[in-house]
Amino acid sequence: MIVFNLQCGDGHGFEAWFKDSKAYESQRRGRKVGCPICGDTKIGKVPTAPRIAKGSSDDPALMDQARSRSVQFMNALDKLQKHVEETCDDVGDRFAEEARDIHNGIAEERGIYGQATKEEAKELADEGVPFAALPKRRPKDA
Repeated sequence: MIVFNLQCGDGHGFEAWFKDSKAYESQRRGRKVGCPICGDTKIGKVPTAPRIAKGSSDDPALMDQARSRSVQFMNALDKLQKHVEETCDDVGDRFAEEARDIHNGIAEERGIYGQATKEEAKELADEGVPFAALPKRRPKDA
């Protein structure tokens, strides 16, 4: 596993874990990596200070704990996404329009999910329409 510091086109910084550099590149090219803040899929790496291991000073117990927490987080994210898919309506690329209609009382109030462009997400936020951007389920090669 490798962690990269990433940044979206709007400048939001975040970390993401990948199986290896090849998995990162494949997912980035396929636009499968999204900003957890705005959902933008135009992602790039940002410079980071290297971590230099000092021989046996790395604590294996801490490394196991970090791996375990990472797995727990990814499993929780999978569970959340599965719950959303099972209990909410998939409105596809009509997400922004449908969310706005629900917010304004034009459409039935219910849980929805779908896709919105970065511009649509910004407009919804500016209008005070509540929504959250969730990253897509983890690919099998991550």
